[in-house]
Amino acid sequence: MDIQRINTYKNTLNSIAKEVVGDNGFDRIRSKGDAALFGGNTTEMMKQQLGVKSNRPLADFLPNLTIAAKNLAAEMTNYNVEDKNLQGERPITSEHIHNNRSVRDMLGQRGIKLEHLPPAEDIKKVERRVAKEEKLMVKNITKLPKIDE
Repeated sequence: MDIQRINTYKNTLNSIAKEVVGDNGFDRIRSKGDAALFGGNTTEMMKQQLGVKSNRPLADFLPNLTIAAKNLAAEMTNYNVEDKNLQGERPITSEHIHNNRSVRDMLGQRGIKLEHLPPAEDIKKVERRVAKEEKLMVKNITKLPKIDE
């Protein structure tokens, strides 16, 4: 699981949408985009299906393919919001839904339905494991004998 990809997804649509529609509008836009990408399943429905606690972000449990799909749709939305000078929640939401449906259709042509993919390992667990492994590596490096030149 690529931690940076998840963080990219979380911030991609954020930059433009929050400026134009504010925090609540941004959440609604993202939620409607998720429903379009997941074949009508809302974010909460996907959390339930994947066994994600309601207080945790869905993105923390999504496989790389799903994160990539969400990033692509969000980047398309960002591009078109700027290129078409879209203003207000309704046109941006419509654009985001359209882009998510387009990505879903493309994946569907390859036999992929994102809502049927198994969850990825919890990103928080991955982060803890990586941090632990990094500490262990540093500890082991300091124990290595010095080599005289």
